[in-house]
Amino acid sequence: MTGSTSETEGPDFGRGVAESELADGAKLAGHVGGEAVLLVRRGNEVFAVSAHCTHYNAPLVDGVVSDDGLHCPWHHTLFDLATGEARHAPAISPLGRWSVERRGGKIYVGAKREEAKRFPRAAKGPAQEPAQEPDSIVIVGGGAAGFAAAEMLRRRGYGRKLVMLSSDAAAPVDRPNLSKDFLAGKAPEDWLPLRGDDFYAENEIELRLDTTVGAIEPRDKEVVLTNGVSLGYDRLLLATGAEPNQVAVPGGNLPHVHTLRSLADCRAIVARMENAQRAVVLGASFIGLEVAASLRERGIEVHVVAPEARPLERILGPELGDFIRALHEEHGVVFHLGKTASGIDEHRVTLADGSRLEADLVIGGLGVRPRTALAERAGLALDRGVSVNACLETNAPGIFAAGDIARWPDPHSGEKIRVEHWVVAERQGQAAALNLLDERKAFTAVPFFWSQHYDIPINYVGHAATWDDIEIDGSIASRDCLLRYRQNGKIKAVASIFRDRESLEAEMGMEKA
Repeated sequence: MTGSTSETEGPDFGRGVAESELADGAKLAGHVGGEAVLLVRRGNEVFAVSAHCTHYNAPLVDGVVSDDGLHCPWHHTLFDLATGEARHAPAISPLGRWSVERRGGKIYVGAKREEAKRFPRAAKGPAQEPAQEPDSIVIVGGGAAGFAAAEMLRRRGYGRKLVMLSSDAAAPVDRPNLSKDFLAGKAPEDWLPLRGDDFYAENEIELRLDTTVGAIEPRDKEVVLTNGVSLGYDRLLLATGAEPNQVAVPGGNLPHVHTLRSLADCRAIVARMENAQRAVVLGASFIGLEVAASLRERGIEVHVVAPEARPLERILGPELGDFIRALHEEHGVVFHLGKTASGIDEHRVTLADGSRLEADLVIGGLGVRPRTALAERAGLALDRGVSVNACLETNAPGIFAAGDIARWPDPHSGEKIRVEHWVVAERQGQAAALNLLDERKAFTAVPFFWSQHYDIPINYVGHAATWDDIEIDGSIASRDCLLRYRQNGKIKAVASIFRDRESLEAEMGMEKA
């Protein structure tokens, strides 16, 4: 997804615009000094900020203004209008800001302000003593939650030892792009790193790659690496994420059989695609279908094998499941639903019914499972994941968990839930960072994710493990719709296609409910 990057659309704010053109809550796109700028009015205040989101360049003129700030229409980042800070992921970088002057009934935008590197922590109550910073914080995991936590700790001015341990060979990357634009050949690899190598050095984040943790000793406050090295900590964040379910049939370990989770996995698939003409995707998960779409973008014949009758029906319901199947079939994907693989050889996949599919490339899209072995060995409470309280702290004091492994009390559904969404992991990492610094704030964000199939985005807000009714507003077939998943009359989740603003408003409404 990319937004308009034109720098000269709209009025030149340096020459001024009439205040009457900017009502309370309104936005106006224009430019100053060759840069795209957005004017925003909230009450009697006027702000001038960057016109595009710092995540995927969405046009913020299509966003929503609230008392909290400016909300991005595509992936729901929340920006602080006064400081530019990206308060809610997936955007990390702040918006640019410009000085604003009001005189003679007009609004003038002046010089661009220096970008802030640090933002203040939340104010403590008058009865609370200032907390002493922990001497050292260790983050176990180099994915979305781990990176977001490390970045937020430094953003909030934590200045002591910060170590990030990752079993991956690559620094944290934008994982959603691995199955989408990068795999499809529409995005270069240099788009993938969440930050360049200099970021970790400049912010004194000790990032250790290819590093595996063998044990956590809560009583001794130590992390023991598999090479025998021990690291002490005052506070620890466990963000080990999830791992793909492997293709567990004879031949599932052959060189042309892959799963997709890491940058190394993606590179291996891309290399294999150079000489592949036919691919079989095992599993109709979001990852499996996004991979199928990316393979078709590269002209590879794709067959999808899955045991269910409809793709994604368990999450999105039958109507949207049928649409997704039809969308992929329009692009040439062949489905083999109600079927499973029984074996793989160098040239084909054999299904349980005895039929065979030719395949130069096989990719498992069979879902993931949380990496909880380390937590279990440490004696942390488990509940189909690592059990945490509202502040994301485990039963071991000083140890927090975030991301795909964390099962937390969700105030919106009234249930303890665990979800495997990139944005949720980032936002949990950010929340955990603040609680590592004793802010003691409950994690209350509404779960959100997006999926991309060819040129069709699907946004999903909330969490509906079950529902008794789906209300469809608009037309799924026309690719202009919003679906409300209800249980006992209550909206538990909302899915949408090209209803960005309504999806965003649904999230904001759930947060206030």
